[in-house]
Amino acid sequence: MKKIVFNIRLAALIFASLIFISVCSAQKPQEQVANKFESEIAAFDKLNQTEKYSDQSILFVGSSSIRLWNTIRDEMAPYPVIQRGFGGSRTPDVVEYLKRIAYPHQFRAMVIFVANDITGSPNDLSPTETMLNFKQMVKIIRAKYKKLPIFIVEITPSQSRWKQWLQIKQTNAMLKELCQKGKNLVFIETARSYLNEKGEPKDELFRDDHLHLNHQGYLIWGKLIKGQIDQKFEIKDKG
Repeated sequence: MKKIVFNIRLAALIFASLIFISVCSAQKPQEQVANKFESEIAAFDKLNQTEKYSDQSILFVGSSSIRLWNTIRDEMAPYPVIQRGFGGSRTPDVVEYLKRIAYPHQFRAMVIFVANDITGSPNDLSPTETMLNFKQMVKIIRAKYKKLPIFIVEITPSQSRWKQWLQIKQTNAMLKELCQKGKNLVFIETARSYLNEKGEPKDELFRDDHLHLNHQGYLIWGKLIKGQIDQKFEIKDKG
């Protein structure tokens, strides 16, 4: 009888240990995501304390293309800008930090660009997973900003990720459909402006890494994005 009781207790102990290990394993990736960008997000927190932002600002959130856009204020003028890009981020990272990035501010509209989910890595997300993460971003924003316009920028075709372009195109199609079905969601199409007559990326619009936009590439990007913002707010081009 004692042996049976001992075996039951041993089995219970092993079961509890397996649950503990499983929970710790599930939490570990989340901790890695949080720690990876903590210093950059902390820098945003400090900016929020030292800088004053207009409630008419356009909040730009996303990956390195947002972070590296050094002329964003010139190209978005007269709209004031809150620039919150953190390089290398993927959609799960933006979901993780979006409240912390957006909630301290009042702003007129939000622009999102994230392009690192599909890179040819074994850890790539599927187009569906990326779309669902964007959907979660919209949900997070809508929880505080009910009717605020949200612009989702099409993922740019680039030579460095040309082998993944078919999947990226599928992602763009899903994001476009998401915007078409939602209220105050605008999909900004940009891909055609970065493809040549052969349907391949225009290398002259990219830096030497064949991934990030150069100055000329940003000028085109800025015109496309600002044009959609103007259209949303019914501002006519005086040029």
